[in-house]
Amino acid sequence: MKKVYTSFEEAISGIQDGSTLMVGGFGLCGIPENLILALRNKNVKDLTIISNNCGVDDWGLGLLLKNKQIKKMIGSYVGENKEFERQVLSGEIEVELIPQGSLAEKIRAGGAGIPAFYTPAGVGTLVADRKEIRKFNGKSYVLEEALIADFSIVRAWKGDEMGNLVYRKTARNFNPIIATAGKVTIAEVEILYKTGEIDSNTIHTPSVYVQRIIQGHQEKRIERKTIKT
Repeated sequence: MKKVYTSFEEAISGIQDGSTLMVGGFGLCGIPENLILALRNKNVKDLTIISNNCGVDDWGLGLLLKNKQIKKMIGSYVGENKEFERQVLSGEIEVELIPQGSLAEKIRAGGAGIPAFYTPAGVGTLVADRKEIRKFNGKSYVLEEALIADFSIVRAWKGDEMGNLVYRKTARNFNPIIATAGKVTIAEVEILYKTGEIDSNTIHTPSVYVQRIIQGHQEKRIERKTIKT
């Protein structure tokens, strides 16, 4: 039985200064809002964050950025975040930008125990600097190493007390692969069920990948509202 937490502060116990974290979501869609808030309140510093992007100025990972808690960001998109841009240009944060498909595969490989793989994405660009290049059938490929993290924090629609997870529509995004690639995975769910109440055929992340689970209410902010006048 996985331990079900009732406090977000307790759920992130063990995350210390200098930890490497993978964080699920895409923009503001499917982000573990309450776990991020708990990290902000804990004020852990010098974090290395692996995520598609870094939230917005006033929400999601943008809160950790504003609070100067992130030392290095590994992602594929700077996004709608002026503070992120400012910190990058001023040299206050280290950033490693990776093509989105390569980022996803680096995370998937980490979860699958695959140390590295070759990809054509980034060959001939800054992405390939100081990386091994090898030719297959006359075409150049760059060697990308897998990513793993001390902790993965993810958001799911439904979960049970064993840690089985179900994601909803586009909020699924990076969450399933990130759940596999952390030494400890912490899942924030909207609805928590008793073990056996979720149809096993609908499960996206099996419980073997999840060590901690907690239920919470999410605001689900919209990154950019577009209205018709």
